[in-house]
Amino acid sequence: MNVDFKMPLIAVKDIEVSKNFYKDLFGQEVVLDFGENVTLSGGFSLQEDFARIGRLPEEPTYDKCYNMELYFDVDDFEGFMEKLNAFPDVERVHPPVKYDWQQRSIKIFDPDGHLIEVGESMPVIVRRCLSEGKTPEETAAIIMHPLEFVLAVRDGKI
Repeated sequence: MNVDFKMPLIAVKDIEVSKNFYKDLFGQEVVLDFGENVTLSGGFSLQEDFARIGRLPEEPTYDKCYNMELYFDVDDFEGFMEKLNAFPDVERVHPPVKYDWQQRSIKIFDPDGHLIEVGESMPVIVRRCLSEGKTPEETAAIIMHPLEFVLAVRDGKI
């Protein structure tokens, strides 16, 4: 018997607010709209009135949860930060950071307190390291990815 994973679903307080948030900030489009449940183009769903439908306790289960996040990659991190700055009401968990593997990232909350991380895509980091004169081997060591990944990015396969 196969049990096939389909997609994550997150509980939201107001489906319209959440649809607009993910559309306006992340460019997500509604693929399926069932009113209280929508599937977005990124492969996840939003569900309003989750406790009632799921026969769960009424107390909120979604206020600022830190044990799960939605993760988005972006090629133009500066451009995303400019876009994010146009949304002053979006709560930031921390300012942009740069990790040891040279990836820049920011964590924010959606309107319901779901944790979201937006990170610079790894191929962009590979191209940056290589353009700075680092060898593929040095780049692989810095970004903590296999050499094959670095070579595939360098050769335009990724």
